[in-house]
Amino acid sequence: MYNVLEFWQRALLFPLTMLLVSLSLWGIFGALPAALFFGITILLRMIGNLRKLAELEYWSLAPDSREVPEDSGLWEDVFARLNKIMRKQHEEREKHAAALHQIEQATSALPEGVAILDEADHIEWCNPLAEAHFGLDSARDVGQQITYLARQPEFVQYLTLANYEAPLVLRGTRQDDIVLSIKVVPYGINKKLLISRDITHLERIETMRRDFVANVSHELRTPLTVVNGFVETLQDMEHLDNDMSRRALDLMGEQTKRMEGLVDDLLTLSRLENSLNALVEEVVDVPVLLQSLQQEGQALSAGKHTLKLELDSKAKLQGCNAELRSAFGNLVSNAVRYTPQGGEIVMRWHEQADGKVAFSVQDSGIGIAPEHIPRLTERFYRVDRSRSRETGGTGLGLAIVKHIVNRHQGSLEISSEEGKGSTFSIVFPAKRHLT
Repeated sequence: MYNVLEFWQRALLFPLTMLLVSLSLWGIFGALPAALFFGITILLRMIGNLRKLAELEYWSLAPDSREVPEDSGLWEDVFARLNKIMRKQHEEREKHAAALHQIEQATSALPEGVAILDEADHIEWCNPLAEAHFGLDSARDVGQQITYLARQPEFVQYLTLANYEAPLVLRGTRQDDIVLSIKVVPYGINKKLLISRDITHLERIETMRRDFVANVSHELRTPLTVVNGFVETLQDMEHLDNDMSRRALDLMGEQTKRMEGLVDDLLTLSRLENSLNALVEEVVDVPVLLQSLQQEGQALSAGKHTLKLELDSKAKLQGCNAELRSAFGNLVSNAVRYTPQGGEIVMRWHEQADGKVAFSVQDSGIGIAPEHIPRLTERFYRVDRSRSRETGGTGLGLAIVKHIVNRHQGSLEISSEEGKGSTFSIVFPAKRHLT
């Protein structure tokens, strides 16, 4: 513990001693020799202190490469404390360097590329895998803006929009055969982690699965058409009087038609999932489209439901007419299938306050329990399997709707309450809203 009194005692010991000696000399030789002796000793002491101060300043200019000066007395204590501080700092730096080295080794071993970006997207650090994914060189490119080095338009737009909820799938990087999944995670004060993962293998597996489903569906279409044709021919035969035979043929006809619908939906899904299948952009007259779907819904209902159309907007959409017809039609047919006889179905086309436009289908049907809603767009997911088969559903309708909505940068919103009905809404962004 630092003792102030001891410091002043040691500091004043030399000048007081010299003062006593000078007083003794005064009595013997007179005032002038005593004054000269006192002044010279104090001056020499001051020169010595200035020399030590100069050594201290010289050391402070490069403390890491120079030794702390040595001396005795008060300066010895100061230099000893500085030595102790420097040793402690050196130990702490070694600990921090070891910890940083371990972190760098750990990040280098990660199966993902990791880069640290500042608020202006300048590269502060990256691991070797990030260098490989984006064609970077950490020794050369640190401090550079990453969009100067990775210039894919999708990647630049992803960083510019700063909407990091969903990862970006990036194709056509510097290594053309690699597909990357990119995720940005904000942290700290205006810092971002750019995480990239090679999903080329997964993409190839998904492509194989998609191609398999498409090929099998194509192969099934022809035999199903033949079987259905023969079943219809047999059903039309007048001499078929056996009730069991007629009932069997009716069931065969229903199931072949259901399988044809399933094959059609599988082919539609495969087409929508194909990344090479670009969206056909055209002007879609939604009010006219919905009037046509209302007539189709009434035909499907066969008078069992009240089907209303509320056109609160005359807005048109920029999109694919065939895909939008499929998405809207799926919602309408689902409402007809799952609404009991005598129920009401309301189709509505309206604008929202933020420039978005929305199509919604509200029914008074059986409703959906909350735990089922997040999974409704999964392939073949059924809330009630027996009822789904009775109504003729394939289990792919909402999966198709979800894909079409995503291709149009929209969102599918579902609200429902058991026993009171459901509302399915497709909300389109303002950029697709045409007046």
